[in-house]
Amino acid sequence: MDQRMINVGFGNAVPAGRVLAVVNTKSSPMKKLREEAKEQKRLIDVTEGRRTRSIIILDSNHVVLSAVQPETISLRFSAPLEQRGKGEEEQLKDASK
Repeated sequence: MDQRMINVGFGNAVPAGRVLAVVNTKSSPMKKLREEAKEQKRLIDVTEGRRTRSIIILDSNHVVLSAVQPETISLRFSAPLEQRGKGEEEQLKDASK
């Protein structure tokens, strides 16, 4: 199991091995998933009051709301070890090459 922690914004992190999916928030099923998680007290909001840009689904059935784009979080999963210490902007530049 992957023991890495993935930064999901504002100094918050989730264990990489527990993440099932990182999805966009715009679809109707994702809005319903968000509401159900809130009702069942499984919702973790780490947006710090900002707009929710991605929903992270964990294997524990918890739902994490993040203000970071899903593409950016995906890049953090796939970044090689030598790039993990780089800033987000540098990762995006390297990925576009």
